[in-house]
Amino acid sequence: MTQLTVFYDGTCPLCVAEMDRLRELNGQNKLDFADIYMPDFEKQYPSIDVAAANLILHAQWQDGSMIYGLDVTVAAWQQVNKHKWLKVLRFPVIKPLADWVYLFFAKNRYSISKLILGQYRCTSNSCELPKNNVAANNKRPSDD
Repeated sequence: MTQLTVFYDGTCPLCVAEMDRLRELNGQNKLDFADIYMPDFEKQYPSIDVAAANLILHAQWQDGSMIYGLDVTVAAWQQVNKHKWLKVLRFPVIKPLADWVYLFFAKNRYSISKLILGQYRCTSNSCELPKNNVAANNKRPSDD
């Protein structure tokens, strides 16, 4: 049963790569994934502000409560029982710096994707998650 729905940027190669890895590890179906750029996103998730979700990662627990940024990353990896060390990023003495680094990454994710993966943004056929994923059949805007 889905515990956490992650709202991610399907035009970001690094974001898609992380969601794909989480999906592969999601054997107990505790996670669901929704590309904020899928055509009917606003209709399916009217309470999620796409502009805000584009600035910082959003997720929603099954009870409707929201989490943001690194809290999403840590929670998602906890749901698949991997990268347990990430919880140190939420320790009070580390959290402010970790959040600052996350915000820098979020703001520069396309350039960082280009440096790491060689691709600035995903297009309609690139970076697509496998077909059994919620966001897989949705086209993404190109970087025209």
